[in-house]
Amino acid sequence: MHTATAPRHFSMIRGYSLADLLTLTNASAGVTSVFLLLSHVDAPAPWKVWAAVATLCAALVADGLDGWVARRRGTHSAMGRELDSLADVISFGMAPAVLGWVLGLRGLLDAPVLILFVGAAVSRLARYNVTAAGLSGPTGKVRHFEGTPVTFNILAVGTLALLFGAGLTGTALPLGALGGGAWVFHPLVLVYAVLAATMVSRTLHVPKP
Repeated sequence: MHTATAPRHFSMIRGYSLADLLTLTNASAGVTSVFLLLSHVDAPAPWKVWAAVATLCAALVADGLDGWVARRRGTHSAMGRELDSLADVISFGMAPAVLGWVLGLRGLLDAPVLILFVGAAVSRLARYNVTAAGLSGPTGKVRHFEGTPVTFNILAVGTLALLFGAGLTGTALPLGALGGGAWVFHPLVLVYAVLAATMVSRTLHVPKP
């Protein structure tokens, strides 16, 4: 009589590949960035913003390495793909939006754009997960992205980092502010709107390296 083997403790963690651990590094870097930014709001210190930007750059490196390692080791899996998307939501969706809010995009009319940006990142990654098989070539490798990859959102991070270095954040944001009181809209937030639109585009095809 066959007896099913009981699962070992932490069997899911034991089953992680090196690529999966790199993906979790990506997620951890994104969470660390958010924590640093929230700490900056509570007790402002320029190094916290620079550290937050640096951790997002580290997340980008980890995101690139996990795919490379998975291909080299032949450890692609559905689990790895889901982990990658969930990690990217944090590092290239939520964290860039928090960075924008912390550095001055805090008007009540800015918030919907930042929320839309995060929603677009989530939608973009969900679409990729369900269409990846159809977009794959004979080798099983996805040939192109539909819409820009969420990692392109590092452009918003880089832009805000440059503005922070030049002292152009908060009330000094370029393009100024429209409205008054709490009902303020910063035209600069449209950078996030453009990134959101390109992420969810069905007609924009970006070759996958």
